[in-house]
Amino acid sequence: MNDENRITLLDENEKEIDFEIIATLNVEKSEYAILQPLGEDEGVVIFKIMEVAGEEVLESIQEEEELNLVVAAYEELLLEEE
Repeated sequence: MNDENRITLLDENEKEIDFEIIATLNVEKSEYAILQPLGEDEGVVIFKIMEVAGEEVLESIQEEEELNLVVAAYEELLLEEE
């Protein structure tokens, strides 16, 4: 893994957590990042990529319907890679 695919985020306790960027995808005109905590083989975290003041920021997905659409698109991507 190269550093381009690595990102460090802060949790709610201001603890740094390193992630690997597994994929980015566009779903219904929005962009999403699929992240996996480094050192873990299972489980991913999905964020919506937003632009705020010219900077990209990651925002948690609040709506279950939106999350389901992104999960379905990610699962389809995984099937295509097999």
